[in-house]
Amino acid sequence: MPSYIVTCKEDATPEQVEAAKQHAKDQGGQIGHEYSLIKGFQVTFPEGHVNTLGDHEHVKHVEQDQEVRTQ
Repeated sequence: MPSYIVTCKEDATPEQVEAAKQHAKDQGGQIGHEYSLIKGFQVTFPEGHVNTLGDHEHVKHVEQDQEVRTQ
């Protein structure tokens, strides 16, 4: 299942972050890791599933989760 990192806006309240997570769940997403250093979370969706998280009023950025390496 595709996994995404969702970053909420810096001024989002805890309630607004929860609203963004609920929006993801309502679209069939499953919340994984919740981040504490940034206002955000990881979510997975079924293959081929279309989501509108990037359009949510409290979401700043959505990107596909991937492995990151340092040199």
